[in-house]
Amino acid sequence: MSKADHMLSILWLLKKGRRMTAKQLAERLEINIRTVYRYIDSLCASGVPIVADSGHHGGYSLLGQFNDSPLLFDLEEQKALIHAAQFAQEAGYPYGERLQQAVQKLKMYTNQEQLLQIERHEQGLEVIGSSTDKSQVSMLQKLELGAADSRTVLMEYQKGYDSTVQERHLDIYGLVCWRHKWYAVGFCHLRGSIRSFRVDRIVSLQLTEERFERPAGFSARTFFLSNLLPKADGADPPIRIRIRGEEHAIDDLCGHWFLSHALAERSDTEAVFEMEERAIHTHIPYYLISYGGTIQIIEPKLLQQKMMGIVKELQTYYESLYVH
Repeated sequence: MSKADHMLSILWLLKKGRRMTAKQLAERLEINIRTVYRYIDSLCASGVPIVADSGHHGGYSLLGQFNDSPLLFDLEEQKALIHAAQFAQEAGYPYGERLQQAVQKLKMYTNQEQLLQIERHEQGLEVIGSSTDKSQVSMLQKLELGAADSRTVLMEYQKGYDSTVQERHLDIYGLVCWRHKWYAVGFCHLRGSIRSFRVDRIVSLQLTEERFERPAGFSARTFFLSNLLPKADGADPPIRIRIRGEEHAIDDLCGHWFLSHALAERSDTEAVFEMEERAIHTHIPYYLISYGGTIQIIEPKLLQQKMMGIVKELQTYYESLYVH
C-alpha cells in the first residue's frame, strides 16, 4: 500500500469512534510503529484534528465534529469543486498555485472510477477569461491578508494613467473581482470615506501594524455595485429613451448590467429606459453604436442627434486616413 492509502486507512479506523494506540494501528496495517507516528504527524499537519490521549486507556481519536462529517466527497461534490477551481483560476485567484495543489490532492485521494469521471467532466467545461498580471498576485495576497487580519495597508496609488502617484492608508474591507478586474474596497484615510481602488493601479503596497475594526455586516460587493450606478440627485427629471429593434437585440439591451437598472417598460421588440440626461452625453450612445442596424432610437431627439454626430465623426476620421 502507498503512503496515501495508509493515511486514509488510519482515518477510516479512527472514524469508527474508538481510540486506537499507535501499536494497534501498526498491527492492523502491518507497518512499523514509527511509520504510524510519521503518518499521524502528516495528517495533523494537513489539518486533520487528531487528539492524542496518554495513559492506560489512551490512544488516538478524531475530534468530535470531524468524526461526524463525511470523510470523502462524492462524485457530484468533486465535480463541483473542480469546476469552481477552473472559474477561480480564470478570474485571477491570487492563491492559484495552492488551489492547483488542492485539486491534485483531491484527485489523489479518490478511486480510479471517480478519477476517470472527474477528468471527463473537467474536459467538458472550459472557462475563458482575461489573464491576470502575475505582478498583481502578491498584491492581492497582501490585500486579502490585510482584510482577514484587519490590518491597514499603505499603498502608492495612481488614480489615472496620467496622474501622479499618491500615498494612501487603506483599511481594507474586502476584494471584488468585476469584469476581469480586481478592486480593493475599504476606508481611505486620505478621503475619510469608503472607496474602491483598482488593484492594477497600485504601484506599491505594504502591510502596516495598525489595526482597524471592520463595520458589522459590511459587504464589499454591495458597496461596489451600488457605486457603479449613477445616483439621482433630484435636480433634473429622468429622460426617457425608447428603443425599437430585433428581439434578440432588445433582450441583450435589457440584460445589460447598467441598462437593466434603468428599464421602465419593455415588449418583445421595444424597450423604454429612464436615466439622467448626462448619460446621453457620455457612454450610452457609444455603447448603442455597437448594435448597428439591429436597433432604432425612437426617442429622444437628443440621442438620435448624438448617434448621428458620432457616426459622422467616425466617417470623417476614416476618410482622413484612407481617402486621398
